[in-house]
Formats: sequence, C-alpha cells, structure tokens
Amino acid sequence: MKTNNKNTTKKTWIQYGVFALIAITLYATGLHTEVIGFAQRGLLATGVMNPDVKELVMAQESANTTDAPNLTKADMNFNLLDSDGNVTSLKELKGKVIFINLWATWCPPCIAEMPSINTLYDTVGDDVAFVMLSLDRKFETAKAFNERKGYGFPIYAPADAIPEMYNTNSIPSTYVIDAKGNLALTHRGMADYSDPEFIEFLYSLK
Repeated sequence: MKTNNKNTTKKTWIQYGVFALIAITLYATGLHTEVIGFAQRGLLATGVMNPDVKELVMAQESANTTDAPNLTKADMNFNLLDSDGNVTSLKELKGKVIFINLWATWCPPCIAEMPSINTLYDTVGDDVAFVMLSLDRKFETAKAFNERKGYGFPIYAPADAIPEMYNTNSIPSTYVIDAKGNLALTHRGMADYSDPEFIEFLYSLK
C-alpha cells in the first residue's frame, strides 16, 4: 500500500515538474501571451465582448441627415511610423473611415482579437484605413510578430506623443473615425471585429 502511495506521489511530482517546465519555457520564449490569447478566443466567440453598434449605426444615420453638432471631432494631429521606417500622419487618411487599434505583443487580449481584425481587414481593407498601433517598447518586436503571423494589415508605432483622445492605460483599445473626421467609436477591451454588425457599422460611416 505504501509503495502504491509512493508511486502516486512520485507521478504527481513528475506531472508538476512537467507543467512547471512548460510554463517556464512559455514565459522564457514569450509564447505564454499567445497561449493565453488563444484561450481567450473562446470568450470572443460568444460575442459578449463586442461593442454594441446598433445604436451607433442609428446615430450615424441620423447624423447623415442633420448637422449633428454633438459629434466629437477626432484629433488628426498624430504622426505614425510605418514598418518601412516612413513617417506618415492621420491627416493623410482624412476622408476615409479609419480603424485605429492600440495593441502590444505582450497583451493576451490583443493577441486574441488579432485574427478577427485580420479577417475584417481582408473584408473592408479597400474601403477602410487601418492603423494597428503597436505599443511595444521595440517596434522590431511587433514587426517580427506580424510577419510571423502573416497578418495583412499595416502596423505602426507612434512617431510622437499619442494625442490625449487615444491615450489610454487599457489595451486593446479601438477607435473608429468616420469619413467626416468624427470619432464614431471608442471601445476598451477585445472584440470580434469580423462580426457582420460591426462591418455594417463601418460601411455606414463612409
């Protein structure tokens, strides 16, 4: 009986050791973020994290028929560094619907929503400007991650101070600017942006 107990205890410690080794390896390689992000996609699939865009669509339709004095103008005075080292500005995107997403490779919820953003980009990328703004300390880290994942959307790093309107301690954070330069959406946290209702919302902003 004692022998069986010893064997069971030994097996338990071996299992703990294997789990610990896996955990250490994941953290050492930085892959723990992707593992956690992958697990969080199950929550995204429920749709409970998505922004409620139905009212926003109605408000946008109303704005298209009125002067809409209560709409907030987006701050376009923001310079961006693209993955080729060129500096551009939000001003250059004026007149287009703009999807801005603040993310980082160390942020599991950011990683969780990335596939849906890439699907969104494949769907509306010809009509909507994407600004995937990396907050990684080293932009090279973000570029290497994006290349490894094979995502098609363009990524940027801040070329100067992030305007107060987009400055947040909570990521991922997403902002949508309509074609008239109004801030149409602010969403804190992850979401499934490939949702048909969200796509309809973006098209309503043109």
